[in-house]
Amino acid sequence: MARGFRGGSADAVAALDQALAGAVSGSQETAAVVGRELFDVAETLRAEGALRRFLTDGSIASEAKSGLVREVLGPRLRSETLELVATAVIKRWTSTRDLADALEHLSVVASVRSAGAESGRLADELFSFGEAVKHAPELRDALADPARTTAAKASLIEDLLGGKALPSTVALAVRAVASSHRTVAVALHEFQRVASEVHGESVATVRVARPLSDADRTRLADALARQYGRPVHLNLLVDPSVIGGIRVEIGDDVIDGTVSSRLDEATRRLAG
Repeated sequence: MARGFRGGSADAVAALDQALAGAVSGSQETAAVVGRELFDVAETLRAEGALRRFLTDGSIASEAKSGLVREVLGPRLRSETLELVATAVIKRWTSTRDLADALEHLSVVASVRSAGAESGRLADELFSFGEAVKHAPELRDALADPARTTAAKASLIEDLLGGKALPSTVALAVRAVASSHRTVAVALHEFQRVASEVHGESVATVRVARPLSDADRTRLADALARQYGRPVHLNLLVDPSVIGGIRVEIGDDVIDGTVSSRLDEATRRLAG
């Protein structure tokens, strides 16, 4: 489930996820366009408070809200996007901001679906770029700088990733700059989570002292899948502080089999 939705909003998002899957099924090109358009609509709703309040007002007839959407947004949206937005505005939303947040979430899901069979690569690229943003102060500051326009930030991302990453990765990285998330890194982390969730996977961050072989990576993924009852996408981080062994973070669970953790535990026992 997408982040932060409760009550009626959670039910609405679940229904819209299913509607989106049907709308873009079988066409990666359609999914890519719908993803971009849904994000544009979300931005419009955040900027136009009066429109947002009208479309989330439970006392206004559904026909009036969907009719306004078709009149105002119809000319600039393809039919699949328009039908999704028209369906969204007649749902019950727990908070007025939930409609825009839901459309942003759907835009990410659509972009994930546009990657088709490359969804695993998409998740890896989002994670790698997120790590680059977190650990490169100049890049992080450039993407967070309020003096830079969104277009300038998008151009920087396209220069860095264009031709090296999937088009869906570039699209989502650009979207992260203007998303409702607190930082670009947080947005990229959430987008990767959604990418895995769309395909029924959990995400595990794995810290190791040195890179794992393909065989070891497969064995670890299989073991975690058996333990958690669903496929697991691995984010691998080489971390010298691990000092042997492996540390796995999946959801709220931490599996720590590193030498450093065992040394720490032994030290605590001796001191106690």
